[in-house]
Amino acid sequence: MQKFDEMYAMLPFDGSDVREHYKRYGHWLSRQPADAMQARRAQAELIFRRVGITFAVYGAKDEDGAGSERLIPFDLIPRIIPGHEWAQMQRGLVQRVTALNRFIRDVYHGQDILRAGIVPSDLVLNNAQYRPEMAGVQVPRDIYAHIAGIDIVRAANAQGEGVYYVLEDNLRVPSGVSYMLENRKMMMRLFPELFSAHAVAPVAHYPDLLLETLRASAPATVAEPTVVVLTPGMHNSAYFEHAFLAQQMGVELVEGQDLVVKDRFVYMRTTRGLQRVHVIYRRVDDDYLDPQVFRRTSTLGCAGLMDAYRAGNVGICNAVGTGVADDKSVYPYVPEMIRFYLGEEPILKNVPTWMCRKQGDLQYVLAHLSELVVKEVHGAGGYGMLIGPAATQSEIEDFRRALLANPAGYIAQPTLSLSTCPTFVDSGIAPRHIDLRPFVLSGREVQMVAGGLTRVALQDGSLVVNSSQGGGTKDTWVLGQEGGEPC
Repeated sequence: MQKFDEMYAMLPFDGSDVREHYKRYGHWLSRQPADAMQARRAQAELIFRRVGITFAVYGAKDEDGAGSERLIPFDLIPRIIPGHEWAQMQRGLVQRVTALNRFIRDVYHGQDILRAGIVPSDLVLNNAQYRPEMAGVQVPRDIYAHIAGIDIVRAANAQGEGVYYVLEDNLRVPSGVSYMLENRKMMMRLFPELFSAHAVAPVAHYPDLLLETLRASAPATVAEPTVVVLTPGMHNSAYFEHAFLAQQMGVELVEGQDLVVKDRFVYMRTTRGLQRVHVIYRRVDDDYLDPQVFRRTSTLGCAGLMDAYRAGNVGICNAVGTGVADDKSVYPYVPEMIRFYLGEEPILKNVPTWMCRKQGDLQYVLAHLSELVVKEVHGAGGYGMLIGPAATQSEIEDFRRALLANPAGYIAQPTLSLSTCPTFVDSGIAPRHIDLRPFVLSGREVQMVAGGLTRVALQDGSLVVNSSQGGGTKDTWVLGQEGGEPC
């Protein structure tokens, strides 16, 4: 299997064959003593702990039996993307997210793509993420996925060239952008000289773009909308991010109990009385948003919220029902969505995918389980997944039984050899597999900061980058016109 490293044209690392966009950084790195890098890593960990940048791990307990919180490991070596590659990727991201928003609007209104037979109707209308309550509901600017986290990987083709693929579309409550922002602040604090020598595109203005995007989803009659961030509470795994983004945008962080609906308008409780809310950036799943409509026992949302939403009196970002477009069973059809709605060829490639709901695909997957990655269509966070080449025979047989029992619940993909990037681990600098999650904002226009969150699988040979599975993160540099003196 061909391998591709982001920094080196040849492996193993020997200091030669550094790719052009990494040469200045590579020259600097070659002169850094290992103990100095280790000291910087310890300094970063200390600062992250002081700030409270933690990730709650569901199901994990500390020695006192309390819920476990841990730092997401931060790597000192950045992932660097040349400007021309990013420009092409950005065009592909704009195209893809535009088509996905058209698709979500269509399935809740005319359903043209279903009637055309391009996407099977049962795949959408029987999908657990399809919300009949959204049928016919008008949302501002026809935008449903205001914040999208698109997971991109790179793998070598037969010629050894790195090719970008979209692995997943995250359109419900995508997380991780706070780590992108904090990673950049940390790198600038630890290595200011590197930013003098490289023209690294900024990311610090993301909260401004996010607030602009959220305000664009307010009711049309409101000139100065009040925006809030709705969190499930401090025990949620991404609570740090919820509080961080609210603080960065200068808006209130609220829980469901802080909101009330009166006469189909949403208000938040304050020390001065009720204050009208026009936009809710919700970090709560659909099922918990409104106990009158969805899960009756939920205390995380606000009763009557859907009535206010359907009346057009409040914007919810992302819109209710967006999950129908990021289900893994719908993913294989995104290239056809782009052709159908935009009349264009996809710029970014999908990973080849077998849909186990199809008998022929199922038979192929069953015969090649040891070679493939098999995923639950509703799975997330690296759970509910089989990585065939790394699995035991027992695990493969368990998945075989699961596939036979519920073939429509799974897709399969080839085991891509994700690109690697030099990573500072206990044994020194070594290649580790990575992916990239750019965050795409759709409001008055589709925009994003350059780069995104690079996630890294810290275990040697592992392909699982998810934070919940022990993955770490890196700063992502998109280079413009380079300047400054060599490092």
